[in-house]
Amino acid sequence: MSRTVASQDGQDDPLSLDRQVCFPLYAANNLLNRLYGRVLSKLGLTYPQYLVMLVLWEQQSQTVGALGARLYLDSGTLTPLLKRMEASGFITRTRDPDDERRVMIELTDHGKGLRKQAVHVPDTIGNGFEPERIQKLRESVRSLVSTLAQLNTSKPRIKPPHYKNCHIKVARLRD
Repeated sequence: MSRTVASQDGQDDPLSLDRQVCFPLYAANNLLNRLYGRVLSKLGLTYPQYLVMLVLWEQQSQTVGALGARLYLDSGTLTPLLKRMEASGFITRTRDPDDERRVMIELTDHGKGLRKQAVHVPDTIGNGFEPERIQKLRESVRSLVSTLAQLNTSKPRIKPPHYKNCHIKVARLRD
């Protein structure tokens, strides 16, 4: 028999899994990745690569920074992804001649042609829902993304404690 500090039903425990907003989002993300993965693997794409392709099919020339901003990915995550996509022949990466610091991403002919094969991919999720329900879900999730993006760019409301001489404490731990 396990001992718990929380109440039996977990409703009063702020750390109960059922009270978390993050867990159903995490679970939905995992399930979506698995669902889309089966369809996208036939196209030679992973889900993050598919998202990059969606952006490039809308506007075929993008900087790495613009792609990252649109997909909420940092360059440390995006760069290896783009290198794999380039190796697979979907995109090219070239330095912007006007600003060598910027890397331009463009579709290859193979990447452009893949769009015709990918037209059915959105049906992967659409098959289980009525169009109105999909629209409401999309709007709700977009609102959540907007709120979370604002929270990630604002200053933290609660300051973490300031530890004086923390480098001394760390040094002692190594001894």
